[in-house]
Amino acid sequence: MSLVAILPTYNEAGNITAIVQELLALPLDIAVLVVDDHSPDGTYTIVEEMMKTHPRLHLLLRTENRGRGWAGIDGFKKALDMGATHIVELDADHSHPPRFIPAMFERIKTCDIVIGSRYVAGGKDDDRSALRLIISALARRYLSLVLGVTLADPTSGFRMFTRAALAKLLPHLHARDPFIVTEVIYFARKNNVSMAEIPIEFLARKTGTSKLGSSTLFKYLFRVLKLRFL
Repeated sequence: MSLVAILPTYNEAGNITAIVQELLALPLDIAVLVVDDHSPDGTYTIVEEMMKTHPRLHLLLRTENRGRGWAGIDGFKKALDMGATHIVELDADHSHPPRFIPAMFERIKTCDIVIGSRYVAGGKDDDRSALRLIISALARRYLSLVLGVTLADPTSGFRMFTRAALAKLLPHLHARDPFIVTEVIYFARKNNVSMAEIPIEFLARKTGTSKLGSSTLFKYLFRVLKLRFL
């Protein structure tokens, strides 16, 4: 297959069926890889059942060294092993609508990484309180000042990579948690990996609760300073 969509999951039983179906229905040569951290709600068992009738659906079940960042790293490695020429990573809670993936796939013909952006012209963010919007704006300005990142939406986790770009970045990625999103952007800039943004609509999750709170967002800002000197 040419494109592998990676879905890191933890307790997404209420969302996983619909998001997998949406991805597999896209008019692309696409496979779906669910990377599940042994969810207590049985997300992986739903995937296992779906795999019986969906040959393009795959599962990577992780029972050790769990964490969003490490799940992403293992998913990237697995996608490369599967022979993917392009890899897209998105959240399984429907906040990243799959309908934008064909546009990302078209845009990546002229760059190495495409980022689904809430903050370029045409982008929308439907899942943020006033406080979260302020935090997000401060985080973007902070990343620009400290890391030299000039993207409109450097904290977006909806991203597509070429195989070559991902292979170049993987040795630099180590974060166990969602800080991996920042690692990717920083090391892409540092290694001259070209990036582009397209507008997306960021939606409220359909079911379940967010794993990322405002206090966690503040804590990550301090880790940016350490990253700056790597």
